[in-house]
Amino acid sequence: MFQKMEDTYKFCVQCKKLPSRLPDPRAMRRCKRCQNIYYCSSECQRENWPIHKKFCRKLKVAAIDRLVEWLIFTGDIPFPTSPWTTSITNIKTWEDWFAMQESLEVKLDAIMAGRYMGILWANAGKPKPENSELRESVKRLTTDFFTRPMTIGFALNTFRVDPYGGPVTIHVVGASHIETLNIRATDYDELAKMFPGNQGLEVVMIGPEVVDGPVMRPPLTAYGPRGRVYVSGYKSLYHDFWETVVENERAARPDLVVGFHPGFHASQGLTEGWLPTLLLLRDYNIPVLFTMYSEHELKYSLQILAELDTRVLGSGQFPFCSQKLEQAQSDPNKHPVSSNAYYLFFRGAVWLDVETSMVELDED
Repeated sequence: MFQKMEDTYKFCVQCKKLPSRLPDPRAMRRCKRCQNIYYCSSECQRENWPIHKKFCRKLKVAAIDRLVEWLIFTGDIPFPTSPWTTSITNIKTWEDWFAMQESLEVKLDAIMAGRYMGILWANAGKPKPENSELRESVKRLTTDFFTRPMTIGFALNTFRVDPYGGPVTIHVVGASHIETLNIRATDYDELAKMFPGNQGLEVVMIGPEVVDGPVMRPPLTAYGPRGRVYVSGYKSLYHDFWETVVENERAARPDLVVGFHPGFHASQGLTEGWLPTLLLLRDYNIPVLFTMYSEHELKYSLQILAELDTRVLGSGQFPFCSQKLEQAQSDPNKHPVSSNAYYLFFRGAVWLDVETSMVELDED
């Protein structure tokens, strides 16, 4: 399994040759510093060094994280967490969140000494990193697991949606295999711990690429269980889901909509895909938060929303982005990115009073 994963990156980043095109496929060499980039010859490696040296250190981190991520699927990551002892308003960074965890070092020690950590490095085909490097990787992977519930909690707090005043429904729009592959019904439980004593939190994954699994179940039509998170999925474009499910009262209307890397800035079919959804979210005055991988993506997303006369309330670097560095398989020798690195949030249109309710829009 680890070898197949590594083989997807095994080509010369300078001339793009595959091992199969070499007289001796074993001649393919790997950068000894980062253990992440391959070359077909010492000549290619020398020619590429001026580019690679800019990213070598971070690509080493990305290579470690790519392997340690397996511990999420074994269940070793994340470590168990407890109900929050302070308001989300007081937790402003990942450092604050880690400081709140009881017996953090003991929990990290248990993962480091775990059976699957041993199996991983016995079969990875790479030198085992120093314990300090692995420990930091475990923490980065923990932030990667929790970045989505933290994003939702950040948005609830930003828009002052009160989970203690009544049940709350969150729609995750544009959900795909990234959010739903191997998802468990408990993956968003950190939200319930974020708001202990909440009146019920429902997270509905909606998108044409939602993967069948344990959360592929109908959304709630009545109040969810108090103090818990109910996760469901629906395979559909969001505006179709709204017309066929929400308007027919087969699902609750959202108090908040979140999109993780919606990508409408690069959509070739904006009119057919994202445009009806963006206009629906705007016209129904729904609080919305979207995340992006890069500042470039953020810039063009803001431009599209401005052209649609959307009331953008804020944007910038996201404090609870994943700390795990992700490498592009098609072009591995460049600066890695982080999930949810940037965000923007909006509500309604520039001409629309922010207090206009969904009921008033329906009547109109």
